[in-house]
Amino acid sequence: MSPARDPVADGLPRETDVGSKRFADFDLLGKTFLVTGGARGLGLALAEALVEAGGRVFCLDRAAEPEKEWSEALDRVVPEWGGSLEYRQVDVQDTKALERVIGEIADERKRLDGVICAAAIQQTKPAAEYTAEEANHMLAINYTGVLMTASLSARKMMEYKCHGSICLIASMSGTVANKGLISPVYNSSKAALIQLARNLAMEWTPVREDGSGGIRVNCISPGHIVTPMIEQQMKDEPETLEKWRSENMMGRLASTSEFKGAALFLLSNASSFMTGNNLVIDGGHTAW
Repeated sequence: MSPARDPVADGLPRETDVGSKRFADFDLLGKTFLVTGGARGLGLALAEALVEAGGRVFCLDRAAEPEKEWSEALDRVVPEWGGSLEYRQVDVQDTKALERVIGEIADERKRLDGVICAAAIQQTKPAAEYTAEEANHMLAINYTGVLMTASLSARKMMEYKCHGSICLIASMSGTVANKGLISPVYNSSKAALIQLARNLAMEWTPVREDGSGGIRVNCISPGHIVTPMIEQQMKDEPETLEKWRSENMMGRLASTSEFKGAALFLLSNASSFMTGNNLVIDGGHTAW
């Protein structure tokens, strides 16, 4: 039998103030994070969770200026809690620009502690009607954009010996084919993220001899959420709302705020022994 491993000797994170304050493992004070797709919707809600725990959070999105929803979130920041919310314009399809922005954020603080990859697009369309251009465009954002965000971030974490955490926003649609949701390419892109997380975790979680590595990679797979993207779909297909409500055990759709706790858990030391996994939060949809 091999001897038990010492997490501290292996270079894994261990808070020194555990026991000196409540929920110390969830404390993000002094740490730096970035969230793609962070200008609105789920990405913004998850960014707010990290800010509330004391993190300095950079929201990355493709709009030149964030929408009203982001400004409202900025107004909710309580400086006394130690966190901050900042915006950077970048399209995850532009790898060179993405590398520059991630580099600037990490180099300023000489660290990068966590990343949430939430940038994604949706398109409902039968598979037989898809064009190659449409499929490639969606995959460029939903898959390649996530891969590049995670890879570029991991490089900076390794450079600064930060044993960080990366969270990919997948979907229950990556596990099941949802009734009333005809989106084969979107669903496939989310399934790819679940598998990607396993492979990135395998590569990056082990701590290397030089002290780099120790990067945990996990997924969150939400069920149906009320977001601006979904609200528009409801307007176009009002019958879809009732179908989706009936397909989970709670009989309703989720709000974006209901995933904040999961994001904080995965990006903090509270989940220090979790990597390569997929956290499904779907109101019981896939448990029938």
